[in-house]
Amino acid sequence: MTAVGDLLAGRYRVQHRVGSGAMGTVWQAVDERLGRQVAVKELLLQPGLDPAAAAQARERAQREGRIAARLHHPNAVTVHDVVEHAGLPVLVMEYFPARSLADVLGTNGPLSPRDAAAIGAQVAAALAAAHDAGIVHRDVKPANVLLGGDGTAKLVDFGIAHAGGDVTVTQTGVVAGTPAYLAPEVARGRPATPASDVFSLGSLLFAAVEGTPPFGESEENTLGVLYRVAGGNPAPARRAGPLTPVLQRILVADPAARPSAAVVRDQLRAVAEGRVPAPAPAPEELTQPLRAVPAHAPRSGTRLDLHPFDTPPPPPAPVAAPVASPPRSRRKALLVAAGGGLAVVATGITIAVASSGGETTAATPAPGPTTTVSSPQPLSSAELVGVVGDYYGHLPQDPHAAYALLGPVLRAQGEQQFAETWEKVTKVTVISPPRVNGTDTVHVGVQLALRSGATVTEYHQHGLGRHEGAVVILTDTVLHAETTTPPPPPDDKKDHKGPKGPKEREKEKKEHEKEKKKREKEKEKERKKHEKEKKHPGEDH
Repeated sequence: MTAVGDLLAGRYRVQHRVGSGAMGTVWQAVDERLGRQVAVKELLLQPGLDPAAAAQARERAQREGRIAARLHHPNAVTVHDVVEHAGLPVLVMEYFPARSLADVLGTNGPLSPRDAAAIGAQVAAALAAAHDAGIVHRDVKPANVLLGGDGTAKLVDFGIAHAGGDVTVTQTGVVAGTPAYLAPEVARGRPATPASDVFSLGSLLFAAVEGTPPFGESEENTLGVLYRVAGGNPAPARRAGPLTPVLQRILVADPAARPSAAVVRDQLRAVAEGRVPAPAPAPEELTQPLRAVPAHAPRSGTRLDLHPFDTPPPPPAPVAAPVASPPRSRRKALLVAAGGGLAVVATGITIAVASSGGETTAATPAPGPTTTVSSPQPLSSAELVGVVGDYYGHLPQDPHAAYALLGPVLRAQGEQQFAETWEKVTKVTVISPPRVNGTDTVHVGVQLALRSGATVTEYHQHGLGRHEGAVVILTDTVLHAETTTPPPPPDDKKDHKGPKGPKEREKEKKEHEKEKKKREKEKEKERKKHEKEKKHPGEDH
């Protein structure tokens, strides 16, 4: 157990205790090597914890450090180091003398709408940066917002946050987060997304001005609170004043209808400054239904992100060789499905991982043509949503048309590799309809059914622009990805005849080749239809 005067990792001298919580104790310390004040958070293990649970708690602390270290923002507490003391991990963080928003509300009561908006704008700014870094906080609440004497607010405690590419340590069947501040879809068992963080921020703002969260809170009846949250009908705000329209846009049950953290940040700043916030894009522009795409439609597309957390590529330099601009086509109708809770397997190239037993290979894309010119006229919401609808509407049946909708940088992966990747997918379902996020980006959630039996759930951020006069997808970032694999068959249904013999293996090989030839014939048939349509436009097929 850490005590005043202890020296951690040979450099951090403990000075005094700052506070404690469910995850650990926080101490003020001095970094004797750099001569600066720091805060150290020591993990606390519950007495009697079994070895597996203790190991999971240690990994959770290590994970908090890894995730928080990816985020650098003035409204998020910076993590400097992760060290070990007495066999337990210790996070070394920026020292920020402050009180939590929960403490302020408990002592002074509710805030004015403008004061709450000023704090909320800073938290939204930190969330926008976290979401851009592929991080979902998952526990936005007053206790995790620190308020400095100069009015600065900082978001803390990424202990249960989820970042793409990181390992999940939350137990299966356990809802991560504080019930009163959860989003409805999370309370129902769905994965947390950036939109879930936005809803939690709305609950925080509601509590700041009303004195209680929108669904109430009760330490004695946590399940009752969780039930009300899952219902998605928050209480009306009565003291929010100019903050009311912003809360109404945030506290909606449909994640796709909520504004992004960046939009909320700008609207809250306007309220804090006494201005009327700019209206968000109309919901009907953000959730247009996807139209059907005929199998022989003009070629137009999508991709699976090969490097989902890389920095988006810079605007490519122009070259002389022009690329034919794809004509617009009708979009294929996709079902909007609501999935249950998923056992998380962190993925980089998600389809490749799920279908190859965990082995992944990613060849460096060859340089391709890079003629992309920004349009002097901004793209409309309908154009942005329409292209993303076409993008997923063609898949997985027509990867050639999907590939044609990519910008030149994304085409560098090569059409053959793109088509081979999508051969592993049997069905694409949109679970979060395309919605505009900014002037040229669209967020969308999709669920992919793989031939291996696995299911991949991904939330993408697409950057769009004009290329040779056509609107195409320039960048593709996976903000969140989860994979479920089918459970193994029960013991009584397993094949007890031992390993398969040469005849069985040869039979399976022939069946696989037969299926492959069948798919190739279908592709050739589609190609001939398209060529015939080009030569004889207007004919009735």
